[in-house]
Order: sequence, then C-alpha cells, then structure tokens
Amino acid sequence: MAQQLIQDRTPQAYAGVEAYARAHAKEDAGALACLAMGYAHVLDHDYGKAIDPLNRAKPRAGDLGDYVTYYLGTSYLQTGHQAEALAALADFATTFPDSLLVRDADVSYAGALLSEGRASEAAALLEKDRLPTRSDIELTIGRAYAALGESAKAAAALENVYYNMPTATEADGAYAELKKLPQQPPATAAQRKTRADLLIKAKRYNDAVEEYRELLIRATNEARPAAELNLADALQRSGRNREARAELTTLPGATADQSAQRLYILGQVAWSLDENEAFYRTVDQLRETAPTSPWLEAALLSAANLHLVHHEFDLALDAFRELQQRFPSGSRAAYAHWKVSWLTLRAGRNDEAKKLIEEQIAIYPSGNETSAALYWRARLAEEDTDPAMARAFYQKLSDRYRNYYYAELGRQRMSKLPPTPDAPVHYALLDHVPPLEHGDKVTLTDPPADDLHFQKAQLLGNGGLIDFAVRELQAAASDEGGNWDLAETAQLYTDTGHYDRAIEVMKHSVPSYFAVDIPDLPRAYWEALFPRPYWTDLKRFSVANGLDPYLVASLVRQESEFNPEAVSRANAVGLMQLLPKTGKVVARQVELHRYNPSELYTPTVNLELGTRYFRGMVDHFGGSFEYALAAYNAGSDRVEEWLGQGKYRDAQEFVESIPFTETREYVQAILRNASVYRQLYGAP
Repeated sequence: MAQQLIQDRTPQAYAGVEAYARAHAKEDAGALACLAMGYAHVLDHDYGKAIDPLNRAKPRAGDLGDYVTYYLGTSYLQTGHQAEALAALADFATTFPDSLLVRDADVSYAGALLSEGRASEAAALLEKDRLPTRSDIELTIGRAYAALGESAKAAAALENVYYNMPTATEADGAYAELKKLPQQPPATAAQRKTRADLLIKAKRYNDAVEEYRELLIRATNEARPAAELNLADALQRSGRNREARAELTTLPGATADQSAQRLYILGQVAWSLDENEAFYRTVDQLRETAPTSPWLEAALLSAANLHLVHHEFDLALDAFRELQQRFPSGSRAAYAHWKVSWLTLRAGRNDEAKKLIEEQIAIYPSGNETSAALYWRARLAEEDTDPAMARAFYQKLSDRYRNYYYAELGRQRMSKLPPTPDAPVHYALLDHVPPLEHGDKVTLTDPPADDLHFQKAQLLGNGGLIDFAVRELQAAASDEGGNWDLAETAQLYTDTGHYDRAIEVMKHSVPSYFAVDIPDLPRAYWEALFPRPYWTDLKRFSVANGLDPYLVASLVRQESEFNPEAVSRANAVGLMQLLPKTGKVVARQVELHRYNPSELYTPTVNLELGTRYFRGMVDHFGGSFEYALAAYNAGSDRVEEWLGQGKYRDAQEFVESIPFTETREYVQAILRNASVYRQLYGAP
C-alpha cells in the first residue's frame, strides 16, 4: 500500500494508507504508514498536509526517528512555521549522529536560520558540510554569504552550482541569486565552457547552444575557431543541421585539427540531411587534408556503415578495410577488421575469409567480435569437413564466452559433430584468447543483521521508501564490508516490483555475467538479472500463441526490463513496447471490447496484445524467430529488404549480416537471454 502511495499518490492511495495507519495507531507499523504518508505529501509539495501524519509518527518512530524529524522540520520550514522548524532541526546531528540525513537536516536548518536573519550561523553550520560538494549546500551557503554582504564568497558558491553543476535542480536558483549580487563580474570564458561542455554531456544540446553562442560572441580571434566548432557541434546534435552548416561556411584561423573537425561536422550534417554525395565529399576532403586525423577515423566508420545500409557491400568493405589499416590501434579497429572478414565471407571468398577471421582472433583477441570470429571459423572448418578444428574452436567459444549468443549456437553444433577418435588437436591460435578477468566463483557473505543501517533499510523497504532503503544498505555495506549488499539491493527492488532497477544495478555491478557459467554466480544474481514477473499471464498468452514463454520473457526484458510504465522515444508503451495504433489493430483481432490505448500500461493487456502481434510476425516470416525479432525492432519492410540481399546459409548468417548494429545486437541478446532463462528455470 505504501509503495503504491509513493508511486502514484492518488486520493485512493492516501485513503488506504491513512486507514491502515489509524487501524494500527498503537503499533510501529502505524508509525511507518504515517511516515510514508508524510513523505508522499512532501513529494507532492503539499507540506502543510505532511505535518499531521509526521507528528503522529513521532512517538513510535524508533530507528526511523531521523526520517520523521527531518521531513517534519522541512515541512514546517516550507509552510512558514520557522520556530517549529528550528526546534525540530536544531539538535539533529546530536540526536541522530549516525543518520544519513545529517547534511540534509543542516541545509534545512540553515534555511530556517536564514529566514530568521541568522545568516552567520547558517554559513558557519554549512561550512563543515561542503565536501563532498552538493548543489543544495552550495546554494544555501551562497545565499547566507550574500545576506552577510560577503559577495565574493557568495559568488564563488553560487557560480560553483551554476557553472560546475548545470543539471542540478538548484542551478537556476543559483543563477537568480547571482544576478542579485552587487558588482557581479561577468562569467569567464572558462566557466561558460565548463557549463556548456557539461550540458553537452547531459545531452541538453539546446541549452548548450546558448552557452556556446555566448562564448562565440565574446571569443578572441585566437579562440574563435574552437568556439565556432563547439557551437556547430551542439547545433548539429540538437538537430539544427542547417544552422550548424551556416556556422561553418568558413573557419578562418583554424588549425589543421580544427579544419578536420569542421569537415567532420559538415559531414555529419550532410548525413543527417540524407545528402549522401555531400557526405562522401567531406570524407574525401578529410582523406586528402587530414589522413591521420581521428576525425577521418570517425568519418570512415560512418561512410562504411552508410554503404552497408545502402547494400553497397564492396564499397563498405573498402571503407572498413581503410579504417582498420589507417588506424590499426584505434578503438574502432577490431570492429572494422571484423566487418572486412564478414563481408569477405558473405562474398563467398571463403579461403580469404578464413585468413581474415584468424587474423581477427590473433590481432584483436580481446575485442567484442572474438566470439563471432570463433564461431564462424568453426563453421568454415565444418564446411571443410574438419570436425577436429571445428570442435576445438566451439569448445574455446563455449568455455570463454559461456552464455554469449554464439556460445550456445556453438554448443548446439558441437553436439552434432562426428566423434574424433584421436586426442584433441591443439591450435596455437586459440591461446591468444585471454581468460576472463574476475572469473572466480562468487560466494555471498551474510548481511549484518545487527547493523543499524541494515535494520533501517528493512523498515524503509517495508514502508515503500525504496530509495532511502537502498542508501541505508549502501551505508551498511560501507561499514561492515562483505559482498552481500548487491544481492540485498536487487532483492529490495524485485520485492517492490522495480524489476528494471534490479536488472540495471546487477548489469552495472557484474558486467561480465554473460561470460560465466550459471553456478559461478549466486542464484540471487541470476534471478535479479532474469526475473519472471507477470509469469502467469506471460506464460498463458505465450502458450496460447505457440510461443516459448522464455523467448517472450527475453523480449520483454530487452524492450522494457519489465517496467509496465515504460514509454519509448517513439511512444511505444508498456512491457512489450507497443505503439498505440498497433495495440488498436491487435485489440480488434483478439476481440478485446472497449479497448482504450491507456490499457497498454496494464501488464495483462499488453502481454495479450504483444504476444499476438509477435506471433503474427513469426507467421509472416515462415516461423523464423530471428526474422520476426529483427522485424519487431526494425520493421518488417526492412527485414524483407535485408532478406533480398543474396542467400544466407541459415538464420544465424542473416543475423550477423543485419546492417543496423542496434537490431543485430537486439536479436542476438533476446535469443541469448532465452537460453539463460531455460538454464535457470528448466523447460518452459
């Protein structure tokens, strides 16, 4: 109930938790319900309504007294009850010395002091909290110093927020306070550049454009080329391609590298506007004027991929080969070499392809393409009737890349190879493949049941206060050590229905999980990475449509990570990311009466329509799940087009030939994930 309240904050949710709190008023659970209500009102910025439930929570707050006190004091402050706010927060650090909210309470208390005209006390309080830097602390201490007339100190704090933390919620407030300071010097070029670069990093391109434009206005002749390039780059990234082009008509005073960057940006503009000939001309110019520039390296990759999309395979091969040969140690070299190898294989030049694939393994053994190289070299060995070599390569693939897409395919093919009576042949080439780093078996330690932070995390989790609970878990792990915290954090997210957050925390913390065998990681890790929520409906609708439930679960995992509220940039909705217009068509097919597009957020409806839609794609492509998955991501028309580009040995060759990296990796990931699901949970 509390979790639903924190998430939705509807009148019905408030009423439900209120009724529970009153029914359990003399119990700790009632106090927890009151805390949840108070915090929900804070989230709604309805601080006046937060005060009553938080006051009711106080007598039985127990270990969560710091949360109750902090939000009560903050609510008093926001509603103008200064005396009550000061009384609640004055001794916070003394009363709750181990609380994670001490700095938060200091900020609120300092705000109350400021409103009482006690700026010097506010500044002194916050000075001890300034490291590590927080935007709310810097804003408040800046306001305190401004009130004291110490403009230099105020400006330093406020500028720190606005220029060094431009995506913080306090950034606009800091700018407003800066403008109030007397005799405030104008921003330096370095400050504006820092702010603009951080906005670019945060993908706030239009905001970055304005900063770069100001930099350009004030730029010296020497700095002007760099400023022009930064502005044009931001314009191009924000989709304002013609404006970007206009900025780069000329670039007087540019260095050789800046001239190369100018050509690269002009090329990206042409690419975005589908002006392919203009794009290729910029590549030619880069090749002539900046043959060793990283801008040429990036442009060659774009050129090669553009040729691929247009099925100009010989030209794509030439571009990839040039990229790898010009920049053999660059970050794109392994990929470029693999594409040369693959396009050579697709062209039917098998002997040349074998040599290139073996070069791939020898030169770039740590590259992302090694698993594919091992698999396809083994396939070529099979075609040469060399089962010993094929087995050796498949075995290396299985051992080193245990749950990769190609590892499962390799095991399937290896099981059908004829027996080789002789001792296994050793292939020195396979020694190049490095072992997995950090591949040791992981055994979980027990959580510290008597740790205060751990106990608070359990209480907060029960109250639906998930983000607070995770912070407490992290604090407990920092205090106690061990490796229990990751599983506990993932379990907390899973128990509260935040499957997507559990998956993401595990992906971030165990990035190499696909390379290890199932027994080498704790079961808790795998179940967080590959959950089965909504399983009854998912299985029912999958079976009704003749689909493997684990394949459907893998598709859902890839599309939404089991977040029923997910919405894509293209406005695809829910677990299986259906477009509203698609949902309407399929709802008519399954005779779902009174269908409303908002029902796509309902897991049962989304799964019913999504499985039917996917089944239709499978049928359209003759039962091929590979083709159907590619169509689910990129559209049926594109898949039809790709299938028309010559013959393929099998569906696996088609998948590796998909020109869109996103779609190729999408298909491979879903098929790979389905295999992991089967290993974890048995037959569907």
